[in-house]
Amino acid sequence: MKENVPINNDLVVLDLNLPKLDGMEVLNAIRKDNVELPILILSARSEIKDKIQGLDEGANDYLTKPFHFDELTARVRALLRRNFQISGTKLEIGDVTLDTTTKTFTVKGSTVSLSKKEYGIMAYLMLRRGETVSAQKLIESVWESDSEEMEKSFYVHISTLRQKLPKGFIKNVRRQGYYVG
Repeated sequence: MKENVPINNDLVVLDLNLPKLDGMEVLNAIRKDNVELPILILSARSEIKDKIQGLDEGANDYLTKPFHFDELTARVRALLRRNFQISGTKLEIGDVTLDTTTKTFTVKGSTVSLSKKEYGIMAYLMLRRGETVSAQKLIESVWESDSEEMEKSFYVHISTLRQKLPKGFIKNVRRQGYYVG
């Protein structure tokens, strides 16, 4: 984005096919300035690779054209119900720190490399410290989908993430979900 326009909206509905800029560039510019702002992509780009890219780049939801207006308004309502507020830039639990500004993750002062999905899982759990979050809720929040493929991917990511953390940092409550803290 050439101009630095302050964003005071509660939610952005972003089309990727813009006349002068690519919507992904706009998405990246918004995310650099505001990590908390809910963004819904509304696009004619309906290939799975486009959807994955949009969600991985920071969109919270992705809806393809043609769409039903009732579905759009339901998705907007769902996004607005979610809590995207982050107080401060660092989330700390013991020796584990997640910096939401730089998107860095450290354990005992050493930087640990996380994939975008692992970062999303950690941010979600750390923001809800002590709260048991179901696997389904984590999948919906981090993947924005709840298909069987996403569920398999989630369990791979949670397993890999646990290997990067101190033993027992992510706790599991059988048949209920996961929590930290």
